[in-house]
Amino acid sequence: MKLDILAFGAHPDDVELGCAGTILKEIALGKTVGIVDLTRGELGTRGSADLRDQEAAAAAQILGVAVRENLRFRDGFFANDEAHQLEVIKMIRKYQPEIVLCNAIEDRHIDHGKGSQLVSDACFLSGLMKIETQLDGQSQQAWRPKLVYHYIQWNDSKPDFVVDITGFTDTKVAAILAYRSQFYDPNSTEPESPITSKNFLESLNYRSRDFGRLVGVEHAEGFTVERYLAVNSLGDLI
Repeated sequence: MKLDILAFGAHPDDVELGCAGTILKEIALGKTVGIVDLTRGELGTRGSADLRDQEAAAAAQILGVAVRENLRFRDGFFANDEAHQLEVIKMIRKYQPEIVLCNAIEDRHIDHGKGSQLVSDACFLSGLMKIETQLDGQSQQAWRPKLVYHYIQWNDSKPDFVVDITGFTDTKVAAILAYRSQFYDPNSTEPESPITSKNFLESLNYRSRDFGRLVGVEHAEGFTVERYLAVNSLGDLI
């Protein structure tokens, strides 16, 4: 299955929090999108790996993505090394995306920066013909995505561009709230974490509204890039 966009997240819910609105909009425009989670989020303060699996499946259904996979790397302890790069390369070559979305380059959680660099490096290496990979006993062809973008997470990173997601925020929030174990629940008896506060949940709205305000729309999501953005003409920026 060839995809237009493949979104990677270090943990289940990273993609939903960072770029679900953009994914929803691209799917509405006819693009095919998939998600690959690097870990099962087993070190999360609340819930369990099995529960996160169920929540991720529910969120994927809400988003309408074509596929969701989990590489089952060790939460907190995966590394940007050859073994992990090869597993990510297999996913890139399997789905041959034109665009890859991945974690923030720098962020509060150490897995976000690690995951970001791991995926970015794998996108480059995936295009090298002399790196051989097999999936299900079949040799894979080299494939390098044309574009790699990083969504914004905990830190208030300055975006290099924003995507208008007006009209998609309600469904984005529904996909996030599919992770019932992870976010604000006044009835929960489990320990608190930075993402379980009501303020964090509300921040998703006021951040997207603020990005939207800055470009004259209701809601937007921000992204950063590792290389210059290029357009064919100035009119493409409208």
